Amino acid sequence: MNPPPFHGGLYLERHKSLTGGQPIQASSLPSLLVMPLRQRDGRDALPCVSLGDRVLRGQRIAGGADYLDPPLHASTSGRVLELKEWPLPLQGGLRGPCLLIEPDGEDACADPLSPLDPATLTLESLRTRLHEAGIVGLGGASFPASAKLGEDRPVIDTLIVNGAECEPYITCDDALLRERSLEVLRGAELLRQVLGARQALIAIESDMPRALHAARAALATGDYPGLHIVPVPVRYPVGGERQLVQTLTGREVPSRLWPAALGILCQNVATIAALYRAVIQGQVLDTRIVTVTGHGVRAPRNLEVRLGTPVYHLIAQCGGYTEAIERLIVGGPMMGYPVGDDGIPVTKTVNAVLAASRGELPAAGDPLPCIRCGDCAEVCPARLLPQQLHWQIQARQWPRALDQHLFDCIECGCCDAVCPSRIPLTAAFQEAKQVARMLQAERDKAEHARRRFEARQARLQREQQDREAAARQRKAGLGQGAAKIQDTLKKVQRKRLAQNPPPDASGRP
Repeated sequence: MNPPPFHGGLYLERHKSLTGGQPIQASSLPSLLVMPLRQRDGRDALPCVSLGDRVLRGQRIAGGADYLDPPLHASTSGRVLELKEWPLPLQGGLRGPCLLIEPDGEDACADPLSPLDPATLTLESLRTRLHEAGIVGLGGASFPASAKLGEDRPVIDTLIVNGAECEPYITCDDALLRERSLEVLRGAELLRQVLGARQALIAIESDMPRALHAARAALATGDYPGLHIVPVPVRYPVGGERQLVQTLTGREVPSRLWPAALGILCQNVATIAALYRAVIQGQVLDTRIVTVTGHGVRAPRNLEVRLGTPVYHLIAQCGGYTEAIERLIVGGPMMGYPVGDDGIPVTKTVNAVLAASRGELPAAGDPLPCIRCGDCAEVCPARLLPQQLHWQIQARQWPRALDQHLFDCIECGCCDAVCPSRIPLTAAFQEAKQVARMLQAERDKAEHARRRFEARQARLQREQQDREAAARQRKAGLGQGAAKIQDTLKKVQRKRLAQNPPPDASGRP
């Protein structure tokens, strides 16, 4: 197969065999569920249950205020113990408020959502259902699926279903395609019809033969005229949204625009399967498939996990740690991040837990000065100049970093992998993005304050002008009133004189 048309990228050791051939296994219920309230945009969902309440599986326990605040559902029945700060599966070891639920072992379920008829399904009813079911992008971005189908969305010609699992070690999407291809195909056809898209392209990497075979076999069982299964080259990061669009269509998404600007919508295969279950079966999103892998765990496998399950429970289900365990990473070795606490819970964004043994991953080491070799620019799939971005960030020249398209960085880690000086470029870019967002928020706040001040000044000026105008009107009104009184008095006097004329010189009237 020809190499993908996007710039840069790397051929990496895949390490997929650790879990690639195994079936999906259901994870057992833990003794404690930890349900984080932190949403994608950093705000916390508001709980709708109280401490001590008994909840049912599938019951909404938080969130749901709007399309950017997808609801959170209990993943089993039990009792709400407390609301507590807890380590989150986020970079930097952040903590946040979490609802702690003690499972009762009954796994009693709330009433499911009513199934919808695909023949009468509209875009708005689909958006409502995706929101009710709490479905977000399960490829890692976690953007609410209902918001991605927003009303201001351009006309979609092509739906891309992303099964290109390019990150090393991770095989959860491969396992889903192998075992549940029919759900993916039916969900893709359903979404294609609702969008009115001409075609749906299901992208699967060429070294996933069993997933390709299962998808093609499922395609042959029904009438899916708009669906096409497309093998894609094995080059990281072909699964990146922009890189996949370019690989499949030959079109490049312009900087600071989304694929929708080209009439293209991308969704992960797990998101599409969840969409199908939500529409046809009325299921909310309360589980996800997680790859537990690495040479630091005894029996790597893919588990279907209840949301809120602590990572230590998954490790125990996979035989526990080996003696060689060195570090724990949420995600893969390229885009994942290390965590220091295996008590963090599985959320909708956690697709893998990598227990790396000593020497399994490159050691971080102390960074050396940049030697300007240009290797990072050669492999950058976003066509950036990482070394120049690095210099601007080091000098805290945020406007220049933005001018050099900092936010086009997809944080794939290719530049880190080839840097001979071991400079943690991706981490620097992530931090710089956070700083830029904070500065922008401060500018927005200052602009908002300026506009409020100017609006207040304008209002005060209008009120002053209104008062002055009213005073002039009152003064003018008083003048007119005095003139009318004088005219009236004169008329009265003339009338009195006419009735009682004054006497003449003789004294006669």
